[in-house]
Amino acid sequence: MANTEWKGEEIMESKVLWYPDSKKNTQMDRFRAQVNRDYGLNLGNYNELYRWSVESFHDFWPEVWKFCNITSSKMYEEVVDVTKSVSEAPEWFRGSRLNYAENLLKHHDRDKVALYAAAEGKEEIVKVTFRELRRDVARFAAAMRKMGVKTGDRVVGYLPNGVHAVQAMLATASIGAIWSSTSPDFGVNGVLDRFSQIQPKLIFSVAAVVYNGKLHDHMEKLHSVVKGLPDLKKVVIIPYVRSRQDTDLSNIPNSVFLEDFLATGMEGDQDPQLEFEQLPFSHPLFIMYSSGTTGAPKCMVHSAGGTLIQHLKEHVLHGNMSSSDVIIYYTTTGWMMWNWLISSLAVGASVVLYDGSPLVPTPNILWDLVDRLGITIFGTGAKWLSVLEERKLKPVNTHSLQTLHTILSTGSPLKPQSYEYVYSSIKHNVLLASISGGTDIISCFMGQNMTVPVYKGEIQARNLGMGVEAWDPEGKPLWGESGELVCLKPIPCQPTHFWNDENGSKYRKAYFSRFQDVWAHGDYCKINPKTGGIIMLGRSDGTLNPNGVRFGSSEIYNIVERFEGVYDSLCVPQYNSDGEERVILFLKMAPAHTFNQKLEREIRDAIRKALSARHVPALILPIKDIPYTISGKKVEVAVKHVIAGKEVNHRGVFTNPESLDLYKNIPQLQNF
Repeated sequence: MANTEWKGEEIMESKVLWYPDSKKNTQMDRFRAQVNRDYGLNLGNYNELYRWSVESFHDFWPEVWKFCNITSSKMYEEVVDVTKSVSEAPEWFRGSRLNYAENLLKHHDRDKVALYAAAEGKEEIVKVTFRELRRDVARFAAAMRKMGVKTGDRVVGYLPNGVHAVQAMLATASIGAIWSSTSPDFGVNGVLDRFSQIQPKLIFSVAAVVYNGKLHDHMEKLHSVVKGLPDLKKVVIIPYVRSRQDTDLSNIPNSVFLEDFLATGMEGDQDPQLEFEQLPFSHPLFIMYSSGTTGAPKCMVHSAGGTLIQHLKEHVLHGNMSSSDVIIYYTTTGWMMWNWLISSLAVGASVVLYDGSPLVPTPNILWDLVDRLGITIFGTGAKWLSVLEERKLKPVNTHSLQTLHTILSTGSPLKPQSYEYVYSSIKHNVLLASISGGTDIISCFMGQNMTVPVYKGEIQARNLGMGVEAWDPEGKPLWGESGELVCLKPIPCQPTHFWNDENGSKYRKAYFSRFQDVWAHGDYCKINPKTGGIIMLGRSDGTLNPNGVRFGSSEIYNIVERFEGVYDSLCVPQYNSDGEERVILFLKMAPAHTFNQKLEREIRDAIRKALSARHVPALILPIKDIPYTISGKKVEVAVKHVIAGKEVNHRGVFTNPESLDLYKNIPQLQNF
């Protein structure tokens, strides 16, 4: 069966690849029945429920609270002030008291596995039950309290995706301190640009990691990071892939091995009791980071209650998740999908953590885990699926995948041919869901849905409570045409504020400078009026986001422009017809210096070392000039338009408008 999708004047056929089981009573169906019962409504399908959830958002969110059984010590007095707009970031569930970690650890009386931890090069899989996880979190929290960590303090992790990161985060949350993390592949600059702004008291890190078949020492980078964080009181080192005996802590002040740190919180042989601070719904839980396009990354503060209720809505209602599920998402601790993944513990599901390359020792490593652990929900980046297709892998022929009911993809738009690949070469009756949102909301605007079909090339539907539309520059809704992704209504998962943004000016500029009182997300999308599906079309601003690694051009400039002979640089994204993004770095050389392969190689190495391998541009090309505005700002967006074959008409704002013509018809840019 096909449906029509309007694309301007052109009509395209949308092919259905998966149908919901009409006999299956999903949690979304049960939730709809609850709403109908509580409000005397007759909402007959998802579209009707979605419309009600947006129009009556003040009634919708307490229904989610009730259905998902949020644990609190005190109920709320008011859901939200409906007179406030999304731009005012209104307080949600005023008067309530709860703890995020308590909600994730409420299944502690069970011997069911909470965490499976697998790592590259290790045959053994670590298993931690819910009972053991609560005991371990109690030990972490007791040691943190002993060293003086209090509510509101910042605790950070420079950690791989393993059990210790989860234990440290949950212990932090139990105290009411604020957690922030990044992965070991981030270089010193990338870490300090983020952590130095929030002045952490405690850092957890590892001595070394394994990636792509190699052992990578982490101590030198950690030493430089610690030197740049003067407020640190303690550095806790986890040996991880290197033994304690082979790890020298002498040059890192206030450092201690994890085992010794945990011992400080013990009272004799008795395990400490785990206390959960009861805090407001809006109390800070996580600090996440923007990409840093125009300077230092902005520090987004996400609330405990907002993160919890949004993640539960996505897991339980949209994902139909239950305690019988086993979920993996291939992610790092530096990506919001890690935070999203760990919230699955609140449902009682088992979470699989994987650290290392997804292609080593074989590109089947993650599918092996699906069969070995009975994984039911599998999440990855769109690029990884493309790599498997390029390598002509067919897990349908090599693996059982019997337990798998959902495959999730995010990070970049999922190509239409990837949909075909999944259904032909991985599993024919799986729900393939492209999901999309961002660090800014630590969740999704749109994504998986067990009650509507999957159409080739489309995200299934806008998520409940998310008043999403595509707008033209004048603020008019567009249907079947590309426009700016906007959110019209307040949502509990928006940041409560930015760190170090006393008057809120950075916050307003980030989301509300384009349209008054309406959240503009910085993405282009198209909503299919026939199917309700969404097609993502890439970023609408200068943020770079290749393969789901979102970052700002200034992070590249800070490294590149230190090179002798590089006079100036410009870093822009380029999109192909499938919406995939790659990064192009243009270099303007200083007089008497020429661009050569040696310089290119050194720049690539420097970016890889300071940031990560995923920050390295796809192409580095010489250019004679770089456009600037009259006010002295480097112009990335205009160049992005030019290399996409578009005209830039308003040239009066440039000091050197002729420079734009240099970016036309560059041969290397055509083969993408």
